[in-house]
Amino acid sequence: MAVKTTLIPGLTFNLLIEEVNERAPCGGLLCYVASIYAVEKATSVRRLVGKSRLPGAADEMKREIQRDGIQAFRRFSRT
Repeated sequence: MAVKTTLIPGLTFNLLIEEVNERAPCGGLLCYVASIYAVEKATSVRRLVGKSRLPGAADEMKREIQRDGIQAFRRFSRT
């Protein structure tokens, strides 16, 4: 199982993007989960902002957050 984490620093909180995937011995994808957490700088409390099981979704979510900022969070909270 491979876990990839990306940290995007912000003014009041950081974004932690975790990608977890597991592959079969033949190379096929068995499991993929991408999760985005807002991490408070003062307390290090993690709050789940978004989650997806579609491969490659973390890259798309990262681009949206870097492009749109807080507006992307509002879209995530509606879905």
